[in-house]
Amino acid sequence: MVHYPEREWPNKEIEKAPIWCSVDLRDGNQALIDPMVVEEKVEMFLYLIKLGFKEIEIGFPAASQIEFDFLRQLVDRKLIPDDVCVQVLTQCRKELIDRTFEAIEGCKQAVVHIYNSTSTLQRDVVFHASKEEIIEIAVNGTKMVKEHAANFPGKIILEYSPESFTGTELDFALEICTAVQETWGPTKEEPMIINLPSTVEMNTPNVYADQIEWMNKHFKNRESIILSIHPHNDRGTGVASAELALLAGAERVEGTLFGNGERTGNVDVLTIAYNMFSQGIDPKLNIEHINDIIELYERCCKMPIDARHPYAGKLVFTAFSGSHQDAINKGIHAMQERKSEIWQVPYLPIDPADIGREYEPIVRINSQSGKGGVAFIMDTYFGFKLPKAMHREFANVIQAISEKQGEVSPDQIMDAFRREYLDKKEPIHFRRLKIDDLTGKTDSEFDTGVTVVYTDHGKEKEFTAVGNGPIDAVQRGLQMELGVRFKVLDYEEHALRAERVPRRQPISICWIRIPAVSPMAWV
Repeated sequence: MVHYPEREWPNKEIEKAPIWCSVDLRDGNQALIDPMVVEEKVEMFLYLIKLGFKEIEIGFPAASQIEFDFLRQLVDRKLIPDDVCVQVLTQCRKELIDRTFEAIEGCKQAVVHIYNSTSTLQRDVVFHASKEEIIEIAVNGTKMVKEHAANFPGKIILEYSPESFTGTELDFALEICTAVQETWGPTKEEPMIINLPSTVEMNTPNVYADQIEWMNKHFKNRESIILSIHPHNDRGTGVASAELALLAGAERVEGTLFGNGERTGNVDVLTIAYNMFSQGIDPKLNIEHINDIIELYERCCKMPIDARHPYAGKLVFTAFSGSHQDAINKGIHAMQERKSEIWQVPYLPIDPADIGREYEPIVRINSQSGKGGVAFIMDTYFGFKLPKAMHREFANVIQAISEKQGEVSPDQIMDAFRREYLDKKEPIHFRRLKIDDLTGKTDSEFDTGVTVVYTDHGKEKEFTAVGNGPIDAVQRGLQMELGVRFKVLDYEEHALRAERVPRRQPISICWIRIPAVSPMAWV
């Protein structure tokens, strides 16, 4: 815990996007079962640029020949745009820093990212080193980078990370960062990056925010520092940690697409960006087509996106619950009726279409679904607006199917609807209708005459009747024919969707309920 009662971050709001740095090609790639080959890394790099990343950590070029060759391809093939800064990682060792500068030769600008572990645990059990010895490692690394930078024809930005920051005493973290800062000599015009990673999530996000704000408030020459964060997701709170850290003064976020990375992963920059978008903040990334991002990620990383992953999962805009389906249905209809330009639909925090998702998966039907979901499918997919009086009846039909087989597809719902209503020939089946305008032709109070041909238990019959319009006339005539009174549930004229229903002409549908007979559609 951090004793920091003067914290200010709880009273703040995120108002703008941070500087984004993708570490997919380094932190993400090193965590893959089957790491990307050079051409896959090139493809990923170019796509990250397309998404709008201006800072991309491309790897640890001194660590392996593959990493080195990848960077050289980017340089030699002139694949790095002038407004994109590549970032390279290296430990504070001379031979590694020398090799790193060989790799970035020809880059117009680069971030050289040095690090060493500072936590109490690693100082004790890994390095067996004192605080002074740990500071010396960081300072010597900084000096070596500075010497190379003096002779480098392009622009070099130093980034320093006290690795395992979250397990480091705050006063010591500040001490070592200040030592690096003073050695490098950044200015407001040419700042350095101090990156405070949650290398392993060790506490709740509010503690990380306290740590970030404390450091933010105690840095010397604060304007010469770009304060960066690098959260991981060990406690499942990487996104929360990042968002609270932004409230606490962080200006830059390192993360990966969909949270790929060591153990439980790095922070998911897409989730943070979409969260900002949902609050009306421009994330400064081109993330309108999430399906394209998913396709590239799954192909290059050879890992699937979980079905429940925020925004990207196949099921995240899907409702199975009957009450949820009903609320979604009503929300969408309310927006249409009000011609609202503001997205306000229960259980859908954003319009799926805004990020390239389809509407089709929003409502899916299983044994837990209700009448509202079935009605939504019939309306949205097929153009049939079922009267409320028959929502429950038809939902019971679909529920019986789902209890036997599980999820029921829209086409299966339509097939059941056709069997239950449209294809019914018994007991009463509409065949033909002729309408006559009687206005001024008779002394009757009614102005419409109809001739109806129908079958009653397979036997063709015909009747004529008059009424106030075709519906009233048909109802009066049929009641006289059958000797019973019945109710017209609904009547509507509309066109059905040709791709789903093999009808291309506008049709009329009259829903009637005759005692002892299920609701029927007279089409």
